[in-house]
Amino acid sequence: MRMDDRANISVEIGLALVVILIIAGAVLNFSDMMTQNVLKSSETQNTEIILTELVDNLINNPGVPANWEKYEKGTPGLAIVNEEGKTIPNSVSYYKFMALSKNYNRMIEKKTLNSKMKTSLELIPQKSSISSVKIGNKNENGNVFSVNRLVKCDFLKRYVMKDFINEGKCNHNHKQDTHSCNYFKVFRGNVKKSEYYLLIDKKEKDSVKYIVDTTRVVKQRPWQNPSSDSIYLNDEISFYDDDSAVVFIHFDRPHTKAVLISVPKNFDKSKLNYDYFRTNECNLVLKAWF
Repeated sequence: MRMDDRANISVEIGLALVVILIIAGAVLNFSDMMTQNVLKSSETQNTEIILTELVDNLINNPGVPANWEKYEKGTPGLAIVNEEGKTIPNSVSYYKFMALSKNYNRMIEKKTLNSKMKTSLELIPQKSSISSVKIGNKNENGNVFSVNRLVKCDFLKRYVMKDFINEGKCNHNHKQDTHSCNYFKVFRGNVKKSEYYLLIDKKEKDSVKYIVDTTRVVKQRPWQNPSSDSIYLNDEISFYDDDSAVVFIHFDRPHTKAVLISVPKNFDKSKLNYDYFRTNECNLVLKAWF
């Protein structure tokens, strides 16, 4: 074999080796990219599973103990417990939600998520005049994961004494299919430390009339047009020479969207809004980022 032929073969072998190395490098690089994508996809899927389980657990159990919000200890849960002691699934108690805000970092991010992520929870009322409430971290950055659930939320419903959408009792000849009536008993000491209000849905305020009276009233009082959607009742309660009074409230239409509430003297008057005291539908949104 001539020297020129040998040189040509060497050059060809060298070029082939270069091509093989380039192909091998490309394959390794592609394999590495695929591995990273698989790992990233797996991490994303695991993160979504963790966040979904966290939200579903929060809205379907009241926590351990069930009144953990009083002591700010234990395992948090947000579900509402009704008067019969039963847990309402897919619900959020406003008081549990606000109690969680005080220790959010410790109870959620450190205890539940082991400080791997920054998160926030937002409660957004639907078809309501009241604003959303957000707790946790608010400075979102990077790739943000989000889990959304439609829930029942109660806000300030714990202060409701009577709901006029429901059936009640009347001391006059008012039929419940044409009127909304109900009553409550109050003592002199109650009006010294509490304030009573009749709250009416703004959409119904101009279409209803009401009466406030007691069992001691001999002459029936006339129907009144609400001057406001928030009616202060303390001044309308007459005790006469008794220590207590039974107060009746009447509306001239059935199933009126109105509630009777009793709140502390230092209650935030800006929240005297019917929507705060009814059961709302809300979106609960959990956001998380690394």
